[in-house]
Amino acid sequence: MTIYLSNFERMLQLAEDVFAVRNDPDQLDVNESVISHLQQLHPATVSEYDDGHGPVAWVLLIPTSTELMNRFLEGDITEKQLYERTPIGASYDALYLCSAMVLEEYRRQGITKRLVLKAIENICEDHPIKALFVWSFTEEGDQAAEALAHLTSLPLYRRLYSDKD
Repeated sequence: MTIYLSNFERMLQLAEDVFAVRNDPDQLDVNESVISHLQQLHPATVSEYDDGHGPVAWVLLIPTSTELMNRFLEGDITEKQLYERTPIGASYDALYLCSAMVLEEYRRQGITKRLVLKAIENICEDHPIKALFVWSFTEEGDQAAEALAHLTSLPLYRRLYSDKD
């Protein structure tokens, strides 16, 4: 018997497979409360592309301060702490490329790039973003971040992934 999962269920499974948040309390475990909080930071922090049958791509960005960015990049604070310590209503000058996920059959169509560029454009209308930063879990994620930095002419800073994180 073949079991068909909805796009939404497949996106949740993809998030679990890539990020394994349940096994890492330092990562941001995204739920409705987190999404609501992110949208209070800025409405463009959460984006999705729906093909008419449910989401096929999700993008999550966190605008924050350069100070928090540097502490995160140095490993002084976790991803979860970065989220928790970013105040609502502040002026943000750094943008964390938190996550981007696309169902396999929709990859390499520019969906993520369009979603992220539009979100960055919207956030930059309200905040003086001077830098992007990322903590890549995949080679594709790192390449996408590099391309986005090039397209936006913003410097890209990386937190290196290690088993200690």
